[in-house]
Amino acid sequence: MSIVDTPERRQLRELTRAFVTREVLPHLDDWERAGEVPRALHATAAKIGLLGIGFPESVGGSGGDLLDSIIVTEELIRSGGSSGLVAALFTHGIALPHMVAAAGAHTGGSLGGRLGGTASPGEDGLIERYVRPTLAGTMIGALAITEPDGGSDVAGIRTTARRDGDHYVVNGSKTYITSGHRADFVTTAVCTDFPGSGELTLLVVDKGLPGFTVGRRLEKLGWHCSDTAELSFVDVRVPVTNRIGAEDTGFLAIMQNFAAERLSLATQAYATAQRCVELAVRWCRDRETFGRPLASRQLIRHRLAEMHTRAEAARSYVHEVANRVAAGEPVVTEVAMAKNVAVAACDHVVDQALQLHGGFGYLRDAEVERHYRDARILGIGGGTTEIMNEIIAKGMGL
Repeated sequence: MSIVDTPERRQLRELTRAFVTREVLPHLDDWERAGEVPRALHATAAKIGLLGIGFPESVGGSGGDLLDSIIVTEELIRSGGSSGLVAALFTHGIALPHMVAAAGAHTGGSLGGRLGGTASPGEDGLIERYVRPTLAGTMIGALAITEPDGGSDVAGIRTTARRDGDHYVVNGSKTYITSGHRADFVTTAVCTDFPGSGELTLLVVDKGLPGFTVGRRLEKLGWHCSDTAELSFVDVRVPVTNRIGAEDTGFLAIMQNFAAERLSLATQAYATAQRCVELAVRWCRDRETFGRPLASRQLIRHRLAEMHTRAEAARSYVHEVANRVAAGEPVVTEVAMAKNVAVAACDHVVDQALQLHGGFGYLRDAEVERHYRDARILGIGGGTTEIMNEIIAKGMGL
C-alpha cells in the first residue's frame, strides 16, 4: 500500500474534498475578485480539523505529519481549489512552525526541537497567545522575511531590532508578505547586529503596535484570493517575550522550515498540473472540431499522455522526498530538486492545458485560466528555481 494511500489518508482526502465542494467552490470566484478569503473560512477549516493538520495536538493542532499536510494541499487543488487558496488559508504553515519548534513540540511541518542557545522567556506563552488561537481559526498569522532590496538573500536582511530593556525597537520594511493585510501578527525576521550581518532573530509583531504600518495591497498576476502586503516598522517596540528561541538563531530556524515550505510549493505545483490534466481531458472529450471530438485525434491524445506523465512523475518524486524529510533525513538537495521538477512539470502542463482549451481558456470564466496565472509564482516563492539549482549544484560538489 502506498504511504499516501492508507485508510486514514483516504478519509483525509474525502474530508478535504467535501470541504472544498461545500465551502470553497460556490465562493472562490468572488474571493478572487475581492482579493482575499473571509476570516470565517479559517474558523470553518479549524472546526473540522483541517487547519491543524501537521501540528501536534499538544499545541492545539490535529496531529499528523508532513505527508498528511501534503495530502490536504493536493486534494484541495485537485477538488477545484487553487494554490492561491492554499496560500491564503494555510499561511500559518509558515508563520507558526518556528514557535512550535522553539517550544520543544514536534510538528510534521518542521524539524522540531529547540533551536539552541538560551530559551526565550516567552516560548510557552507564544503557544498560548498565537499558536492555539491560530489553529482554532480565530487569529491569522503571516511570515515576514523578504525585503524590498533583498529578494532571496535571507542573510542580507536589514530590518533591525535593538534591545532596549524588556523590548526590542524594530526598524525596517518587508514586502511580498502573504496574508499581510489580514494577519493579526507577523513572525518577523530581524537583524540584532548591524544590517546585513546575518545575525537573525525571529520576533512576533502584533498588528496595531505604534509604528507598525501595513502598506498598500499589492496587485499580482495570480493568487488573487491571497492578500499580499508591504510592511513598515518605525521604532516599533516589541516585548522580549515575543522573541522566538534565542537571539541570533533565526537564520537556522528559517532554513529548517524551508524544507516543508518548498515541499508544499512542490505539492501545489504537481497538484495544479494534475488538475489541469483532468480539465484538459474533460474538455477534449466534450469539445468537437470538424465534426469530431478533440480527443479522437492522435496529436491531442499524445499531448494529453505527455502532460499526464509529467504530472504523475513529479507527484511520485515529491512524495518520495517528503517521506524522507518526514523520517528526518537531511535531503536539502533532493528537496530543491523536487521543487524544480514539480514546477517544471506544472509550467508545461498549465501552458498546454490552456492551449487545448483555445479561446475559452483565456477567459476568467475558465478554471484553467486561474491555474495558468497562479502557477507562475511557484518557481519564485520559497526560493527561486535559480536558487534551487545553486543548492543542487552545491550538493553535487560543484
